[in-house]
Amino acid sequence: MNGYIHFVLGGSRSGKSRRAESLAKASGQSVAYIATYVVDPTDEEMRGRVQRHKQQRPADWLTIENRFDLGNLVRENRDVLFLLDCLTLWLSFSLTQGRSSEQILKELKETLLLIRELERSFVIVSNEVGSGIVPLGAETREFRDLCGSANQLVAAGATTVELMVAGLPLVLKGASRAFFGPEDL
Repeated sequence: MNGYIHFVLGGSRSGKSRRAESLAKASGQSVAYIATYVVDPTDEEMRGRVQRHKQQRPADWLTIENRFDLGNLVRENRDVLFLLDCLTLWLSFSLTQGRSSEQILKELKETLLLIRELERSFVIVSNEVGSGIVPLGAETREFRDLCGSANQLVAAGATTVELMVAGLPLVLKGASRAFFGPEDL
């Protein structure tokens, strides 16, 4: 199979990261964990969250931090299962760099095509942010809309899509798996 993508999305504290990490652990493959959060040294609570995430990951996983060039990461790393946690923060970072939603979605689409072309396997985590009220500010609406468009793009190209609700995966597309097997590569 050309490039397997398992997309895990859900709301805050829904169990997305835990689910994605359990899929990666169960795969038996080498894992490259792409962490997309740029730590703000003044945010004590978030630094604690990041530290807890790091401590619960297996020591043999390659952790890639402060790299947002997904296409290059896909090209540079072979024979690994990528775990991207999370797409929403990647989108946020991309917006803060002055890029337009159109540019960001174009790069994401190119990366998804590259995953297929180079036959890489990915678990992608993202937030479902569009289920609430309409944000008041234009900038916040742009971000919400970008997240929705990006989630639709990834879901369209994914082999499996799961929505996490209260720690339970609801399969929206494909077959839920406890692990990736050789047939998925």
